[in-house]
Amino acid sequence: AFFANKLEHESKHCNGKGFQRQGSSCFDRVYTANQNCGHAYPTFLAVLWCAGLLCSQAPAAFAGLMYLFVRQKYFVGYLGERTQSTPGYLFGKRIILFLFLMSVAGILNYYLIYFFGSDFEIHIKTITSAISPLLLIP
Repeated sequence: AFFANKLEHESKHCNGKGFQRQGSSCFDRVYTANQNCGHAYPTFLAVLWCAGLLCSQAPAAFAGLMYLFVRQKYFVGYLGERTQSTPGYLFGKRIILFLFLMSVAGILNYYLIYFFGSDFEIHIKTITSAISPLLLIP
């Protein structure tokens, strides 16, 4: 909602009327940041749900909240110089990788249970709970 509101504000501020794609460089930056965030959310939601369902809910929820804050930082950084958005982008990429690895660990655990009868769920939850605070390190 914040992104869409900012996009509408810049559109009206730059053009004086409704939503139009042509505008100033400020409008183009807001529009591009909004599109980038919109394209990244389906991937985020897929790995978030997989990590939460297949591995552990608490670290997945923590990583999901961190990702939302990082995307906000990316968006606000994109409004300034383009280099200001780079830390938010890299941080978000690291969180997506963490969620993806959680999903893979959950899938591997399922197949270990199915084929070998070994359950490593407690170990996986312990490891992901210990690693998730490390996401706070920039």
